[in-house]
This record gives sequence, structure tokens and C-alpha cells, in this order.
Amino acid sequence: MLLDKVAGETSFKALFPLKRVFCTKRVGHAGTLDLRASGLIIAAMGRATRLLPYVEAKDKCYTFRLHLGYETDTLEWDGDVLEQDSRAVDAAPVLNIDRAALESVLPQFIGDIDQVPPKYCAVKIDGHRASDWVERGKQIELKPRRIHIASLKIVGEGGVTEGSSGKSFATFDLECECSKGTYIRALGRDLAYALGTFGCVSMIRRHRIGPVNLDRAVRGSDLTREHMVPVNEVLDYPVVRLNDDQMGAIRNGNWIPWRTPVEGLRAESDGEKLLFAADSNGIVLSFCKYEPGRIWPKVFLADDD
Repeated sequence: MLLDKVAGETSFKALFPLKRVFCTKRVGHAGTLDLRASGLIIAAMGRATRLLPYVEAKDKCYTFRLHLGYETDTLEWDGDVLEQDSRAVDAAPVLNIDRAALESVLPQFIGDIDQVPPKYCAVKIDGHRASDWVERGKQIELKPRRIHIASLKIVGEGGVTEGSSGKSFATFDLECECSKGTYIRALGRDLAYALGTFGCVSMIRRHRIGPVNLDRAVRGSDLTREHMVPVNEVLDYPVVRLNDDQMGAIRNGNWIPWRTPVEGLRAESDGEKLLFAADSNGIVLSFCKYEPGRIWPKVFLADDD
């Protein structure tokens, strides 16, 4: 299920309409969005929830607004101000921090980079989220994590976001294509540091996860059963058709011999090659692993008879 989360609701709350429409509690989602962020959430029900880690591992695309001139505790535009650039307060001429200056530092953030997550985040420290420790007043130190940014570009400038808790001297709208584990709030902070100032972000919106775009998503208030999306449209793995005997073996957890070439196979980071198995009618019923000469079942997706 493809949901368009609105800003101001939690990712968990965004699943409520799904539970109501399909009368189930076994619901999950891939890739939590911050409370104030909006955009695409991919949700699943039943056995399909076991595929969510594969969805979450896909690359993503975001847009966001960068505010230059101040930094907050949450790295969002309305948090408690920690640092304020005096140039924004005094309205003095700001030298060398314009669109050209921002474009000049963007290449530093392309490719594999190390990023320190925001202190308000879900990273676990001693069994608790970092944000929980911060709210309890404990000083924490988060280690850098390796992420990958495929693309980062300016798509607008000069926009105003209501409710800013600090004063900014410039704002820019950016688009970022990145790997799992990238924090857009931390990216805004680091872009500002590269420019010799402070920064925070607003209007984070997720537009894509893997091959799935936001324009296919639906608001929770408009959700119906007709909005269900086949798993093979969310995860872009090849699909092979099996006859009844082959599908019966897969259903029972057994591997089947397979000599027919499978187009589109690719190795995951752990070396596995994955595919979907469909019945003779083309309905995907199982998520499988391919090995030369055989197909192994990983997750049988259909309900038991």
C-alpha cells in the first residue's frame, strides 16, 4: 500500500486507515518519516510485512528547504535555537553565501560520505533511542555512518516557512537522491557548516522509494481496498511463472529445479539473487532466492487455504 503521509502525524498513525479498511493489526511500514515530514510511505500487511526490510534498503528521493543562519536542537526550522549567525540578526551584507556559493559546496556531498545523525533520531544507544536520551538530559555522542548521495541539486530559493524560531538570511529548496540511513536534517546542518554558517531544514517531503513514486500514493482519508498494490510493483525483482506442482513445492518450503534463464537478476549486497514466483495466472505468491539450477522459497505471501 502506498500512502502519502501528511506533515504533523507520525508514521505509525499514518497506518491507522490501513488497519481500519482491511480489518487487520498485522501492518508495518518501511522507512519512518519524521513527524513534520511528509510524503511516501510504503506499508504492508500480513506476511508481506516480511518484505519491508527489502523496501527500506532501496534508495530514496527527498525535497527539502534549507534555512541558513541558525541551528536548532532538532535541526528543524521550529526547534529551540542553539546557534544564531549574527549576520542574520544584524541584517549585515552576507558575503559569498548565495546560490553560487551553495552550488560550489554541493559536490562535497555527492557519493559515499560519513554523516553524523541528528541527536533527535531513532538510532539506538544502550537499547534506547537517541532522542529519548536527549529528552532525559543525557549527553550523547553519535558516531558517523557511511551513506551514499547520488544526486543533490537546488530546485528553488527564497521561500518562506512560517513558524521559524530563528532568523535566516537565505533559504534554498533542494532535491536529494540518497541511500538508506541518510538524515536530511543532518545534511542541512552539514551544508551550512560547509558554507561557514549554521543551518536547519523544513518541508521535508519524500517523493520516491526505489522504483515507486509519490504520485501513486493516496492520503489515508481516501484509502480503499482498490488502492492495494502488488508486491512486484514495489520491489523491482523479476517474476517467474510456476506450474501447480512447482508452486505446491514452494508453498511447502521446498526448493524446485530451475534451468530457464531469468532476465533481470542482480546480486544484492549480500550476494543473494532474488525474484518473485507467480502461479500460472500470473499472481505473485512467493518471494524467492535464485541459485544456479534452483529456486528457494523465502516468504510465501498467500494466505493458507
